[in-house]
Amino acid sequence: MTTPARALIFDMDGTIVDNMDFHTKAWITFFARRGKVIEPDAFFRDTAGRQGKEILRHYIREDLTDDELATLNHEKEDLYRELYGPHRATLPGFDAFIEAGRARGWKLAVATSASPGSARFILDEMDLRPRFDAVVVGTVDVPRGKPHPDVFLKAADRCETMPAGCIVFEDAPLGVEAARRAGMRAVVLTTTLPAQAFAEFDNVIAVVNDFTQLDVETLLA
Repeated sequence: MTTPARALIFDMDGTIVDNMDFHTKAWITFFARRGKVIEPDAFFRDTAGRQGKEILRHYIREDLTDDELATLNHEKEDLYRELYGPHRATLPGFDAFIEAGRARGWKLAVATSASPGSARFILDEMDLRPRFDAVVVGTVDVPRGKPHPDVFLKAADRCETMPAGCIVFEDAPLGVEAARRAGMRAVVLTTTLPAQAFAEFDNVIAVVNDFTQLDVETLLA
């Protein structure tokens, strides 16, 4: 009997790399230039996992054109890359964990709501993309950001894996909710929010600070 395909699906920002604080700082600077004051924790809870265009339309105005969105998002992304560039690194234990997963026959995917430029900034400039079987960049590959399940379902499809055979790795409540709607289990990385921020989710199977705290044998058995 053939073993059903299984996949480990990783959010990128705040999960593969610990960069969400830099994203938030970039947004705070971006909005401060426009006279808007952003409360960091509330902003993260409301926006982490959403696409840039969704954030901009919510916080600036709904009728922004595609050209206006592109210009504004480019400005924010430049701020973020300047802040985070010198600090790029995968989370502790990540590299060993994905190698352990592949050795046990799991497929590997990235499912991110980041822009294509941000995906290149992390996945290509850090030479991570070749290590995955599939990469889904939500801003171009699916119509809706998290908490909609689209990005995770697309990743499962590209891995030729049923949702029930997937484990999602996330750092944000909207992402865990997207995994729940997709019918997938989730592991939470507390890079930005504490464990209690995820207490309501019944699809969470582990909550850890980084990948060194995961029991690989139990999780991937």
